[in-house]
Amino acid sequence: MPTLRPDRARPQGRAGRVGRLVAAGLALSAALLAFGRPEPGLAEATGDPLKLTDGFYVDPASAAAAYVRRHPEDTELASKIAGQASARWFGVWSGDVKAAVATYTMAADRAGKLPVLVADNLPGGPCGVGGGAASEAAYRAWIGGLSDGIGVRPAVVVLEPDALARLDCFPPAEWDGRIAMLKYAVGLLAAKNVNTWVYLDAGNVASGDPKEMARRLRLADVGKVRGFALNTANYYTTAQSVTRGTAILQALGGGSHFIVDTSRNGNGSNGSSCNPPARKLGTAPVEAASPVDLQLWLRTPGESDGPCGLTPTLPVRTFSAVLAHHLIAGT
Repeated sequence: MPTLRPDRARPQGRAGRVGRLVAAGLALSAALLAFGRPEPGLAEATGDPLKLTDGFYVDPASAAAAYVRRHPEDTELASKIAGQASARWFGVWSGDVKAAVATYTMAADRAGKLPVLVADNLPGGPCGVGGGAASEAAYRAWIGGLSDGIGVRPAVVVLEPDALARLDCFPPAEWDGRIAMLKYAVGLLAAKNVNTWVYLDAGNVASGDPKEMARRLRLADVGKVRGFALNTANYYTTAQSVTRGTAILQALGGGSHFIVDTSRNGNGSNGSSCNPPARKLGTAPVEAASPVDLQLWLRTPGESDGPCGLTPTLPVRTFSAVLAHHLIAGT
């Protein structure tokens, strides 16, 4: 298990927020003098979103939060799930992605908190079962909208869950095209979103040889971004994921970082990734010790993995209080 470390020394409260804005204004003025062109938004180009924020953003529009507003008597779910920071996923269901992302990241920025986004729109969806952008051109336009929606505001982005881990689901003739779309997204986000940490999704403990995953990460230009993500929407323990991530790092030759999804890994995996019973909430979102940057809730606990397991008729990403309380109780 990685050793958790105390929060970095950051400005706190209203005074701290004002201090950051003053510093940001000075940085912006310097940029204008140096480059002669305005930057969208008021932010320091530090490259480290943790230095610009005070903790992770708790999304008031999450499905868990909406449930609690309808059921205020469920104080356990309110405190243990709705009150915790989890990622918001963006895909074809998001409508105007630029507007949706801008609304989300601006709300987090006003609160002085760090938002976590998951970009999930590669054509073909997982294993070619459908979903995602209609074409490569449509995907490039979509990821451009997501990038524009973030701008220079601080953020964390997990890029395309299972895209590399499940590359084998597609005919080999399509691999180069899919890698090219990931490379485009990586290059765009790295160049334009200076205060965003981007992590290419690298599957989970069961996603094959770590050397092969490292090879795929290199093909997708992982060296241009912060690193890679493990265990997204899965159940493997943090210790297992750290072992896996360390092996991938060694195969990469170092120079990268990774994050672990701990949203539902408190009891580890039973081999199923689709609403399995007897799973449990994991460690709440926290900054961790290198090489693990962060332990995050990339899935909101209680959201369905699909019509399977404990909820055989519940569509993917639909929130269920039944699932949520199973995770709270570990049953």
